[in-house]
Amino acid sequence: MPHNTTLGRAGEQRAARHLADAGYDVVDRNWRCSDGELDLVAVRRDVLVIVEVKTRTSRRYGHPLEALDARKTDRLWRLAFMWARAHPDLGRGRRVRVDAIAVTGPDPETAEVEHLRGLR
Repeated sequence: MPHNTTLGRAGEQRAARHLADAGYDVVDRNWRCSDGELDLVAVRRDVLVIVEVKTRTSRRYGHPLEALDARKTDRLWRLAFMWARAHPDLGRGRRVRVDAIAVTGPDPETAEVEHLRGLR
């Protein structure tokens, strides 16, 4: 597996642990459809949270969340509603929110985690 793929998966694992520690239930990972992929899907009370995870070993080339532009955010929103339609038992009756988590550091296990809530 390429280094970037391994790093990304480790970052997603760290982000999932962060969410669980904050009281979220991670209900799906790496969900794919013809329009793209969602890294993590979590539920907390009456909110369905779609989480984009960006993992970098350093900020040498900028902050990881700088990779989230308006086009990417719009796509995440479309995918969020596609996921909710495909999983009505978990999506029905919940507000939807799109978040991003940056995992920054040479080792995802000890890297800095930043959780940005409510992308628009």
